[in-house]
Amino acid sequence: MTALPASLELLDWEVCQSAAPQDAEALQVRAAQEGDMAAFEWLVRRHEERLFGFCCRWLRCVEDAREVCQDSFVRAWQALPEFEGRARFTTWLYQIALNLCRDRAKTRGSRQQASTVALDQVPLPPECPRQSPDTSAEWQSELEKLHRGLAILPEKDRAALVLTSMEGLSHEECAQILGGSVRSIEGRVYRARQVLMQWWGED
Repeated sequence: MTALPASLELLDWEVCQSAAPQDAEALQVRAAQEGDMAAFEWLVRRHEERLFGFCCRWLRCVEDAREVCQDSFVRAWQALPEFEGRARFTTWLYQIALNLCRDRAKTRGSRQQASTVALDQVPLPPECPRQSPDTSAEWQSELEKLHRGLAILPEKDRAALVLTSMEGLSHEECAQILGGSVRSIEGRVYRARQVLMQWWGED
């Protein structure tokens, strides 16, 4: 079976966003639950770029992704008093966003198929500096092919792969978001990788 090109090791990237300690986020969450809008704005700034990138990858339409991302934070603010902290705030926020992405995909399926997000509009980890034009073009081509490959995966397998391998969430967090066991998530990620690798070699 054909192996994925080295540049597609992005499926194993760790999220490289500099993160404040989790206890600092927990303090902001508690303050926001008490109505502190500044604390909630801190949470929005901390998560909006990654969440928008996730919505773009899921919906493949910048306009839809932007609306869903905004709606996710609105829903989070409205539901924040009921947030009990049994899962990380990040996990809870992705669960809201994923549900909204699914709803948007169902109601605007035809537009989703017709619209493809431009690669330069999707937040991606920084590239190595001073790439040659040939290297940059090859990288963009491989990313474009990767997005096409992700689109062929069954929804739950794609969700498991994107959440764990591209968003950097643990299998435990992914299981909480998708409502399954850790073992089922491991199976979905493995299956998604195998399908993607086979498709890559045949495409």
